Amino acid sequence: MSDILLSTLNAQYIHASLGLRYLLANLGELRSRTTLVEFTLEHRPIDIVESLLALNPKIIGFGVYIWNVTQTTEVVALLKAVRPDVIVVLGGPEVSYESEEQRIVQLADYLITGQADLAFAKLCDQLLAGERPSEKIMRPAVPKMDDLVMPYREYTDADIANRLVYVEASRGCPFKCEFCLSSLDKTAWPFQLERFLGELNELHERGVRHFKFVDRTFNLNIKASKRILDFFLERIPKDAENNLFIHFELIPDHLPDAIKESITQFPPGSLQFEIGIQSLNPEVQRHISRKQDDAQTENNLRWLREQTNAHLHADLIIGLPGETVQSFGAGFDRLVKLNPHEIQVGILKRLRGTPISRHTELFEMRYNPQPPYNILSNTLIDFPTIQRLNRFARYWDMIGNSGRFVHTRSLLLGDAPFKRFLQFSDWVFATSGQTHRIALDRLYTLVFDGLTTLFQADVETVRELLTRDYYESGARGSPKFLKQIPALVAVTGGNAMAKRQARHRREGSGSASKQAS
Repeated sequence: MSDILLSTLNAQYIHASLGLRYLLANLGELRSRTTLVEFTLEHRPIDIVESLLALNPKIIGFGVYIWNVTQTTEVVALLKAVRPDVIVVLGGPEVSYESEEQRIVQLADYLITGQADLAFAKLCDQLLAGERPSEKIMRPAVPKMDDLVMPYREYTDADIANRLVYVEASRGCPFKCEFCLSSLDKTAWPFQLERFLGELNELHERGVRHFKFVDRTFNLNIKASKRILDFFLERIPKDAENNLFIHFELIPDHLPDAIKESITQFPPGSLQFEIGIQSLNPEVQRHISRKQDDAQTENNLRWLREQTNAHLHADLIIGLPGETVQSFGAGFDRLVKLNPHEIQVGILKRLRGTPISRHTELFEMRYNPQPPYNILSNTLIDFPTIQRLNRFARYWDMIGNSGRFVHTRSLLLGDAPFKRFLQFSDWVFATSGQTHRIALDRLYTLVFDGLTTLFQADVETVRELLTRDYYESGARGSPKFLKQIPALVAVTGGNAMAKRQARHRREGSGSASKQAS
């Protein structure tokens, strides 16, 4: 039995809520009276309610995000129907802005907006003492980083063995990109570096080998960034299996020599960079208050691809104000030439509270009224075209980003990558009527048929390239195009790139998740 429960619905089991672990770590004397209970979107709301009430709580705090708000609303409604005496407290980015109009907020007892690390403990103290604050919505000041208890000891041994471990060296962001909630921050707040490195060391000693940094601007402070990179470099030689893996988000046009020196020392498979490009159209960048040196961005991407072993994941967003299909396609083609390992094509979302709303009238921005609030149309891209681009993004993730089509991809993209892949995307949808749940053998067959019929590519060339991709990916079926090449049939274990990129997608990176967090 626990007086206080902390809960959320994660997208997948592999994810572990860093925010709830901060709340748990900062509860002080109430820590022993609190239990953390996480679910996934696969759990039925009524089963979640049953599990929570079985612990007979007095207070339940929910972390609410764009990906779970619909299900969490149902959970709260059921809770209040069965046990109206249980006090429900909400927090998280999805309910921190435009709060009053949301049904989940209306159902709950209290809401703490913004950073609730210390405010939640204070509220629970009052509630358990029989005091009921009159204000339903609380807006605490940003806590001082030195006042926070770090959350990393709240990762259990089971978490470390089976789930992603998220860490942060800083919070906030000094940039003002209007599609992102971080644009509302006044600056970035770093944690004291030696203290943070001590926490990293303890995690490493407990067996953590995959570290996912959630910092918006990891390379903003170069001295701190270099110290952190060097911390991991010092531990690579001691790792007999060489399975250390670190994920960072980089500012694309800020990569001085000091940090380059450290990056070049990481072995293959150990370092991953998520690089937010979003748009390579200067006019669009001005519309969204994004300051980016595109020439330097391209130089840095080229250097990272050619001179380092880092896995590169670059982000582009469809539907930004002022972005046409043609200008988006031109940016996509520029990125393809730079050859990052992945190009994440995201669809613009109007997150609650973000300044992107100021463009709604001028550009006639029309958004889905339901989560995830994705763009439906604007003055430059109509609804049918947005739907085409949604399919483009989906098929690109399945084919271009999967790491399964290494030999075939250049044949598929030709000299005009965006134009050709959009044609291919239209053909796949017209042929299959599917954007999800396409079996792997079916996907390979669609690529074969598309290349040979839509683009009239030489059948035997396509067969040989696609056969190589098929066997090297580790697939073991028998699609109709398959050419039995003994040297390839003997391949086992699958393509390392495909495995890494499959893991990256499971981790939920990309502009869509960044916008939502």
